[in-house]
Amino acid sequence: MLTDIAPPPTELSADPRVEVRTGPLLEQTDALRTESFDGVFHLASAVSGECELDFDLGLRSNLDSTRALLDALRANVNAGGKVTRFVFSSSVAVFGPDPAHPMPRIVTDDTLPVPQTSYGIQKFICEQLIADYTRKGYLDGRAARLMTVTVRPGRPNGAASSFFSGIIREPLAGVESICPVSADVSHPMSSPSHTVDGLIAVYEATRETFCGRTALNLPALNVRVSDMLDALEEVAGAQVRARVRFERDERIAGIVANWPGGASAERASRLGLKPHQKFSDIVREYIDDCKARPDADQTLKGML
Repeated sequence: MLTDIAPPPTELSADPRVEVRTGPLLEQTDALRTESFDGVFHLASAVSGECELDFDLGLRSNLDSTRALLDALRANVNAGGKVTRFVFSSSVAVFGPDPAHPMPRIVTDDTLPVPQTSYGIQKFICEQLIADYTRKGYLDGRAARLMTVTVRPGRPNGAASSFFSGIIREPLAGVESICPVSADVSHPMSSPSHTVDGLIAVYEATRETFCGRTALNLPALNVRVSDMLDALEEVAGAQVRARVRFERDERIAGIVANWPGGASAERASRLGLKPHQKFSDIVREYIDDCKARPDADQTLKGML
């Protein structure tokens, strides 16, 4: 069953193995109380920038929807149904600086989460809810903290981190991109493929191998904006890099300043997960993915 607020690609909806339900998750959870699932990957979320601009949207989309989904699975167990294995996509945004708990340069699995955004707070609350529902036997929950996923295909979105993909994706497509932070900003990154591999590994891990009920970090490549642009130039040339223009956005820069500059993932490494070693590999992977897609940007195809 594939649930999203927007219709999925035709190749998915046409597959007889896939059942599609389109619309806000919060409006679908009552119907899920009578259905039993082997596993659930909960990826739905309003993103960071949206949650800062619209507080109610964040509460409704992130906290209320997750609580309703967990209660639907709990109701099914109480009615004699199976315990669902539940993977929740949390975020590196649960970490932040606080006068009482300064944020280390590299956040680890056991760094105290002190979120500095509504999005981060909502993700951390959901982590704790999932841990408690697991403790009570209502589900088998595992929360994985995603690093910033780049290069993300598609269009820019409302996430404060959207520019981390935009400064690679748009120049490759022949379009100017604005970077709203300075070149020395560092942040933990992961490619889409490594992120998917991480979520699957978390799902397939035994309860003992996952080790506990607290969230774990997925692997990260800790990289600066300048390193990203160096990699872009290495792969695609100076003319493509020149399409990135620096224009500071205080709102975005303020949010990003409260995010970690790097992360480690010791627990994920025990599951066999490793980060990319070079950002240029992530750029090349994105290009290869674009070339393989029938709807790939024609400018990108023609240039590369």
